[in-house]
Parts: sequence; C-alpha cells; structure tokens
Amino acid sequence: MDRTLDCVLLLALPASGKSEVRRYLKSLPPASCRKDFHLGDTVQLDDFPYVHLMRRIDDELSAMKQARVFFQAPDKPFVDGRDWGTLIELVNEDYWDLVCHKRIQTASAGRLLLERIEHAAGLAGLAPRLSRLDGKTHKALAQKLDAEAADLLREKNDNIPDSLEGRTLVMEFARGGPDKASMPLPAPLGYRYSLSLLDPAILERASILYVWVTPEESRRKNHERTDPNDPGSILHHGVPIEVMLKDYGCDDMDWLEQNARRPGTVPVEARGRHFDLPVARFDNRMDRTTFVRGDPKSWPADKVRSLHDGLKDALTRLAQAWH
Repeated sequence: MDRTLDCVLLLALPASGKSEVRRYLKSLPPASCRKDFHLGDTVQLDDFPYVHLMRRIDDELSAMKQARVFFQAPDKPFVDGRDWGTLIELVNEDYWDLVCHKRIQTASAGRLLLERIEHAAGLAGLAPRLSRLDGKTHKALAQKLDAEAADLLREKNDNIPDSLEGRTLVMEFARGGPDKASMPLPAPLGYRYSLSLLDPAILERASILYVWVTPEESRRKNHERTDPNDPGSILHHGVPIEVMLKDYGCDDMDWLEQNARRPGTVPVEARGRHFDLPVARFDNRMDRTTFVRGDPKSWPADKVRSLHDGLKDALTRLAQAWH
C-alpha cells in the first residue's frame, strides 16, 4: 500500500508526546517516513506559538498598567473560551498561506501580529479588543512584540514549500475540559468545538493521530518538561497547573469516537457539512517518547524500536482508512 496521508491532525493533552513525535519524524530519512508511516515530507503547523504570544501581549499590557485581554492572570485560563476558536482561525489562515504560497513582508511584525489575532478573534465571534486600545498603547505594544513576532513570521514564511504535492501537512493542537467533567464537553471546550472551526479544505483531507495518555500522566510530564527560562519552547514550555486542571483535566476524544456513526472515525460538524475523520491512537500511557528530547546519538535502540513500531501501526491504520 503506497497511500501517502495528506493531512494529519496530531492531537493530545499537553506534554503527551506530540512534539517528540514530530521531532522523531524529522530525524528519519524521507524514504523511511513514506514506507513505514505513509508520510510525505512534512509541513508543520502548531497553535502553541500563538498561545505564547497571547500571554506575552497580556504581560506587556499589564506592565503598561492596562487590563489583560486574553487570560485571567499569567497562570490562569482564558477570560473568554472562544479564544480556543481564535487559535483555530489563526491556523486556518496559516494553512491558506501555505496553499497560496503567501510569504508576508511587513515593516512591523508586531503590528501585523496584533491585527491577525484581532481578525481571527472576530471570526471566532469575539468583540474587538486589541483595536480598542488607544493609539499610544497599541503602538507601544506592537513595538514590544516586534522581535518575537518577526521571528514567528520568518519561521512561517520559511515553512511554506513551493508545493504541497506529495507532502503531508501535520497540524498540532491540544484541547480539553475541566477535571472530571461530564460529556459531551460544551462549546467552546474540547475537540468537538475546535474541529468544527477548521476550514473544510483541511477537514476534507484530514486524519487524526491521537497520542493517548491519561490526564494524570499529562500533568506529570508537563511538570517534568517545564523550563521557566524557555516559556516559548515547543519542547520545554510548561502549562500552569490551574490551566491543566480546568482546560486539560480531561478531553472528549473517547466520547467523540464512541459517538461516531462509523467505527474508527471522529464526527465533525463544520460550516454546514459533516465529516468523518479517520482516527488512530498511539498509546503513550507508558511513556515511549520522552527520550526523544535528548541527543539523537544517545537514543536507546529499544526505545526507538518501540516508538517506531507504535507509530507505524497507528499511521498504517490511518492510511488503510482511505482505501
């Protein structure tokens, strides 16, 4: 079977191993990824950088004696949960920039970032916030964020290939709800809500690789990986414990699978259309990924084999679902 997966949604609770999976895949020769995992050269999208920059915006506003916009406090959840949708709309925009080969140039990356977040929030149903700041505050905020926003924009532009033909788009995000919440999770919590906001052009070609850990293991690994000196790092950022308990105390993936009309899929209602996304689990309840954070030269052969075989099994099932 030579099916190459077009788009893989890499979903899991925080610190479950998503980023380690991405790092492992990047370490392999393209021929091995295609043969064993049905993946072309990967193009990667992730909503975490936007979460980090939203917190940076709030911190800068607070330093200017202005009210925070996105989060209740540095270590607390969103003020308005619809900002989970803001993140999805930002990823949708990133997707279309990939498809259209749109490499953006700007004199102020900080101002562009503020404008993009405000536009995405509007699409998610939120009233204007950043655009209501007085001109002096808005300009100062853009300047404070300009260096980090420029780095993000450069990475975004560099991530755009000449063509997506034969490539696999990997999109990573984490969603959930309060510890011990009953199902289904109400909007705007959980995967059901966020998946429903993905652009249909993504959903038409998407499969879900779910990295399966318990919420307890997610919290343990989150604490273990946290480097307070590197809050913007994909591999080493930490999620505050209150957020872990209120936003990621559980998730709705199991409920979605159990309520699918077709076994092995997740149902998504998006923009008036229904999608049945193939889903496969990579079982990481007994940690099979943390070693990937280390130097590849030191990766133990038995751990590499366990990770490789588990991913091969899950991704092969996704490829078979498209036949």
